[in-house]
Amino acid sequence: MSHNQFTNSRCIAGIIPGVDGEDGAGVKLKRSIGRNPQSRLDPFLMLDAFSTRNPDDYIAGFPAHPHRGFETVTYMLDGHMIHRDHMGNEGELKAGGVQWMTAGRGVIHEERPIAVEGLMRGFQLWINLPSKEKMKPAAYQNITAEEVPRVVLKNGAVIKLIAGEIEIEGSVYRGPILSESSAESTQPLYLDVSIPPLAEMGLPIPAEHNACIQLFEGEASVLEDELVVDGVSCLSKGDGVVIATSEQPARMLVLAGRPIGEPVAQYGPFVMNTMEEVEQAINDYRNNCLVE
Repeated sequence: MSHNQFTNSRCIAGIIPGVDGEDGAGVKLKRSIGRNPQSRLDPFLMLDAFSTRNPDDYIAGFPAHPHRGFETVTYMLDGHMIHRDHMGNEGELKAGGVQWMTAGRGVIHEERPIAVEGLMRGFQLWINLPSKEKMKPAAYQNITAEEVPRVVLKNGAVIKLIAGEIEIEGSVYRGPILSESSAESTQPLYLDVSIPPLAEMGLPIPAEHNACIQLFEGEASVLEDELVVDGVSCLSKGDGVVIATSEQPARMLVLAGRPIGEPVAQYGPFVMNTMEEVEQAINDYRNNCLVE
């Protein structure tokens, strides 16, 4: 397999380094996309990675807080959390599971760890919504590890397809995210990819999508440029990407989405198109009508 399978194979166009931070009630994390307004990758607003064995780094979790105007995707690699929201949803997020929440006009939710020892590891991604969808009703999907399609390729690489559609080795696979998510507007592709040593794999990516890779285990490269571990490697435009490993295996997130191309006005958990809309969201929250 080589980059010749694509008309225009993507390369690494830039790096967004991860920076240490904390959120919620002191949960330690590393933020790459969204660490400042200049580091967004339309339609992605933020990407946080968390990984620790110290319960003091995560035990307080994320107490009840609001969102409006975008979607949050929490993907757990290790550990166990519970979600509750104002709609009455309650879901357990275990290793390999995904919580996909469309905040729309407003949601108030909390996420708290169940485990008090062991490794807590995963990612939270924020995906923007276009102006026409920012005020739609909130929705929540809890996806178990068993519901995530797992595709094993001929060379031993494994793809876990969390969202989107991909055609590979002659077959088409679709993720479990339902249509009330942003599938129609931003058409997100969210893959957890594991590649064995000294192997190569090509992934088709829609040419109009922005795309990036978050490497979190091992070493890998794109067209001989090394992927970074503590941060995100943003890809150039193209119709696919070829990823190669060296003597050790590698595991990474591959993310892609159709850009929205609208102004972004953000204040904490509210992401709208203008600051006037953000102020309205703040007032709605203060007046207990964010979620009415």
